[in-house]
Amino acid sequence: MSETPTDPPESGSPPPNDPGAFTQEVQHQAVSARVPEKIGRGVFSTGALVLQGPHEFVIDFVLRMAQPQQIVARVILPPSIMPSVIGALRENLNKYQAKFGAPPALPTPPPQAKPPSIAEIYEHLKLPDELLSGVYANGVLISHSAAEFGFDFISNFYPRSAVSCRVFLSAPQVPGLLATFNGAWQQFLAKQRQQGQQPPPSQQ
Repeated sequence: MSETPTDPPESGSPPPNDPGAFTQEVQHQAVSARVPEKIGRGVFSTGALVLQGPHEFVIDFVLRMAQPQQIVARVILPPSIMPSVIGALRENLNKYQAKFGAPPALPTPPPQAKPPSIAEIYEHLKLPDELLSGVYANGVLISHSAAEFGFDFISNFYPRSAVSCRVFLSAPQVPGLLATFNGAWQQFLAKQRQQGQQPPPSQQ
């Protein structure tokens, strides 16, 4: 199991302009994150779409086994943890391959003359109202069995970390998910360079 750690704790101090206030950085143990009852069952997904903005990555987990195809979970991540998420996923995939061999390859989809636009993709996806705003996470725990990978997206906030979303994918889907994450991160970095901005510091 791999996890994205949070920042180390620092001593508390009052803000300079408000002696009555108090701030403190705290560290949570993601492995002890609370799992709310409605989150514990998790959702099954057959793939993911990644949207990127200047301040967040939006991961839409999709279920394409039934009609209409639908988004079953939406997770919002800060850019600073994407390298750690990618690293944790790569590490788990490497451990899976060492124990079980490479996941079975998925069938190759027929070639398309023109890739669909993002609007065309979402036109055919059902996005329930309750998922429009998504859930925030600034950490992730990834585990795997012989058949599937599990993703616990975690919100690390005081007084206790909690799992904000739990998603399962079959093992054959994971290499493609890793490639999607890598591609989205490289596109984000390219945009940052074009705009003359420094990439966000990663949380290792």
